[in-house]
Amino acid sequence: MLTVLFALSFTVVAQEKITEGVITLKQTYNSSDEATQAQLAMMGEMVTTTFFKGEKSRVEMSNPMSGDIIIITDSESKESLTLMDNPMLGKKYQKQTIEVPNDKSDENKVVEGSDTKTILGYKCKQKSLTLNEGGSNIKMVMYVTDKIAPVLSQQNAQFGSDLGGFPLYTEMTMTQGEIEIKVISEVTEVKSEKVNDSKFSLTPPEGYTKMEGM
Repeated sequence: MLTVLFALSFTVVAQEKITEGVITLKQTYNSSDEATQAQLAMMGEMVTTTFFKGEKSRVEMSNPMSGDIIIITDSESKESLTLMDNPMLGKKYQKQTIEVPNDKSDENKVVEGSDTKTILGYKCKQKSLTLNEGGSNIKMVMYVTDKIAPVLSQQNAQFGSDLGGFPLYTEMTMTQGEIEIKVISEVTEVKSEKVNDSKFSLTPPEGYTKMEGM
């Protein structure tokens, strides 16, 4: 869950919305619980690369515990492909249909705050969300720019169009019982450039086997 949850080097504010390019993001993990913190320390700082083009995206991440993970999403067809090269499980894949809820409860709605931040030249609006998922209470505070097209995933589909852009900074606090985990995600670079269509193929590569039960 931590690996999947969370999806810029300009010195002036971009005037046109970027719909194709590459985004680099770093995530850091902390917990008030010593045992949990020790496990999180093994993960270290995670760097995620997102390739996006129109309705399609490809997220690549890697760390010693989970191995290499790639998530490819097509917003138009509402399909996603997850590829995992795990040290223990080997090469596995999982295909999913992204569920976009028609109606969201008040508890799951994105709330726009009054605070703003300029991050790497982009003016970002504060947005927050609180939800319960899998027995965990999750609070998220995001700073979102409307100059980068949103990237749909299974994890953010529940937001619908409420985000209105791409978050350049996210602080997520997850509480389960007495254990609290904080995940900070910061975009460090964005490049507006052409991306080859082959990166968004939803066909599992040779050598990957379907994950059991999926």
